[in-house]
Amino acid sequence: MIKNKIMNRIELKKNLREKKLVFSAWTSIGNSQVSELLLESNVDCLGIDIEHSTISQEQSMHIITACNNKNKSCLPRVASHNSESIRRLLDSGADGVIVPNVESANDVNSIVNWMKYSPIGQRGYGIARAQNYGHSFQSYAKNWNDESILIIQIESINAVKNIDKIINNKNIDAVIVGPYDISGSLGIPGQINHQKVVNASSAVVNACKKFNLSCGIHVPSVSIETVKDSILKEFNFIILASDVFILRDWAKNINLISSEWNPSKKK
Repeated sequence: MIKNKIMNRIELKKNLREKKLVFSAWTSIGNSQVSELLLESNVDCLGIDIEHSTISQEQSMHIITACNNKNKSCLPRVASHNSESIRRLLDSGADGVIVPNVESANDVNSIVNWMKYSPIGQRGYGIARAQNYGHSFQSYAKNWNDESILIIQIESINAVKNIDKIINNKNIDAVIVGPYDISGSLGIPGQINHQKVVNASSAVVNACKKFNLSCGIHVPSVSIETVKDSILKEFNFIILASDVFILRDWAKNINLISSEWNPSKKK
């Protein structure tokens, strides 16, 4: 299982570096059974949304384990720029991290410092689940810097303006555009189809092309059409909805069905 896990991490990193089409599932519910259901689909990896959920460190470890059992890579999105949370997730067996709200080259340098071993960074050498409790310590420590995956999120107009300086770092494997937060930073929260937001997203895509980086987007409601649209906009790292969005859409459909026969329940 450890060997398969490493191979999946290497393959995912290779695909991101080569800008191949990558699909990710996404969980905001801290239950490994839900994650297992998502992983039964033909996705390449699973993201854990720690930023906008109540998922704990222990729950994250169980979800990471579920990914290991399904031979899929796991990339938690941390809640903040925090060395402790990043290091603990990595020691739990995560294949890398997704970091939100990256605003500067200094932010990237700090994150790299926390997640990579010397001589690139200053991650501490510990014995935990990631190192197979010591059984795989030497190979893990030797290869981690080359195999680990760092994905950053660009989520403000200030970050968009500084995009070239931010992503000019060889340790970044992919960039995700955050249109909702970008819309908020522009004073038009939620208007993700506004031309200003569209232009900002395009600027990130173009910068990623310039630096030969994968560029990602979250597709809240998944269909052939919405995924095709994202690919046409030159995104190649596609996050396919989330467990919460799937349940939300189910609830919306049930409301429509219910109100068809009982108008008093119409919302």
